[in-house]
Amino acid sequence: MRKISLILVLCVMTLCAIAQSSHNKAVVGFYNVENLFDTIDDPLKNDEQFLPDGDYRWGSARYEAKLKSLSKVIAEMARLEGGLVVLGVSEIENEQVLLDLAATELLKPYRLSVCHHESPDRRGVDVAFFYDASRFKILSTRAFPTIVPNNPDFITRDQWLMTGILDGVDTLDIVVNHWPSKSGGEKRSLPGRIAAGQLGRQIADSVLHSRPNAKFIYMGDLNDNPTSKCIIAEMNTKTKPENLTQYDLYNPMWKLFRDGLGSYAYRDSWEMLDNIIISGGLVNAVPGTYKFRSAHIFRKDYLFTKSGSYMDYPYRTFAGGNYQGGYSDHLPVYIVLTR
Repeated sequence: MRKISLILVLCVMTLCAIAQSSHNKAVVGFYNVENLFDTIDDPLKNDEQFLPDGDYRWGSARYEAKLKSLSKVIAEMARLEGGLVVLGVSEIENEQVLLDLAATELLKPYRLSVCHHESPDRRGVDVAFFYDASRFKILSTRAFPTIVPNNPDFITRDQWLMTGILDGVDTLDIVVNHWPSKSGGEKRSLPGRIAAGQLGRQIADSVLHSRPNAKFIYMGDLNDNPTSKCIIAEMNTKTKPENLTQYDLYNPMWKLFRDGLGSYAYRDSWEMLDNIIISGGLVNAVPGTYKFRSAHIFRKDYLFTKSGSYMDYPYRTFAGGNYQGGYSDHLPVYIVLTR
C-alpha cells in the first residue's frame, strides 16, 4: 500500500510538472483604470465626487457600466497569446472594487486573484495587482512609502512589491506604483517624482543584489516620459537592451515613445506615462527560464474617442467634468515573456 501511495504521489507531481512546463509564454501588464471608486461613502477617503449625490452622480448604474467597460479590456488582455499572469492597476479606491471587477461576467472565467495594499494617498486611491493564481504563486509582499526630504507633510501612493513564482520556474519581483502627478506645475511637483525614482532604484538594488540575475519588473503610471530625468537619472535606466549587466534596468517603453507612441494624450500629443522597466536578468535569462521578448501598448479601436474636442484621445469615463461612459484616460501597456 505504501508503495502504491508513493507511485500515486510521483504521478501527480509528474503531471503537475508537465502542466507547468506546457506554458512557454506569459503576459505581464499595467493599467491605470482612472478613478475606479465604489458608490459608498468612506470617511477616510476623498470620495465625495464619486457618490450618488456627488458632483459626478456616481450611482450604481455608472459604477456597473465602469466595471463592464474595464472587464472588456482586461478580458481581451487575458486572451493575448501566453495569457495574462499579472496585471498591475492604479487609481482604485479599495480592494472591493477589484473583487467586483473580477466577478464580472467577462472576467469571472479567468478566476483572477487580487493582491491589494491600502495606501496613504490624499485622494484615497491605491495600487494593486490582479494575478492568475494557477500560474503565479505569491511568496511575499512589501510596501515602500515615498518620502520627500524636508517635506514631512508629503503623502502619495506607496510602492507595492510582490514576489512570486511563475509556472513553478521563475521567481519574479514585481513593483506596481503610481508616482506623484504634475499637479501644481512641473517645478513644484518635481521633488515628489525625484523621490519616487530614487526609491524605485533603491528597491531594485535591494532585489538585484539579493539574488544573482534576479528578474525584476517595475511598472506603473510614473507621470513622466521614459526620457525624463526622474526615470533616466534617478532610476538609472538604460534605453537599449544590449550589454546589460544583472544590475542594470532597461526601459523598453523608451523605444515606443521615440517612435511617436504613447499611453496618454495631453494637449494633442502622446505621452508614455505608463512604463514597464525590467532588469538585465530578465533580458539575458538562461535557456529554459522566462525572458523578456517584447513591449506593447494595448490599442483597440474602441478605446479611443470618436468625435468632439477629445477625438482620438483615450475614451475616458469623464472629460471636462462631463460623463462620457468610456474606459480610462490611459491605455494599458504590457510585456511578453517567453522561454
